[in-house]
Amino acid sequence: MIYGRFCSIIVCYGRRFKKIAENRKARFDYFIEDSIECGIALEGTEVKCVKAGQFSFPDAFAEIINGEVWVKGLHISEYSYSSIFNHNPDRAKKLLLHKEQIKRLSRKVEEKGYTLIPLDFYLKAGLVKMTLGVCKGKKAFDKRETIKARDADRMLAREFKKRLNE
Repeated sequence: MIYGRFCSIIVCYGRRFKKIAENRKARFDYFIEDSIECGIALEGTEVKCVKAGQFSFPDAFAEIINGEVWVKGLHISEYSYSSIFNHNPDRAKKLLLHKEQIKRLSRKVEEKGYTLIPLDFYLKAGLVKMTLGVCKGKKAFDKRETIKARDADRMLAREFKKRLNE
């Protein structure tokens, strides 16, 4: 289960991004063909919970309905300091994209085997943003290949570090 508080600061093109959470399981389970940055339409208490890292998205996915992109399976916990007017933790959230971007995504998703998966959440100029990936599922042998490559890289780094310390 992916649960916030991974906050790392990323500097890209002179702008600072505060990464809130990353979906590492998606990077293991899917081939990521393309990714796109999008905003999320959140209610007031949802924003506070996301900034505090009180959300999880292990099974989240996005789908295109009537020309709009909606993310489902994203659980944002209820805000503990609010009154009775709290948000529904499991409601579908609308993603904010341009029409051309939605058309491009819908063309890719119509192909067999492609799906939209949230990859990471971050703050950009105080706004909650999400990276949405166009992904294709991996087979079991692809996952074994990924593990093998990761282990080989780890062994190579270990040997390199060992040689530097000698």
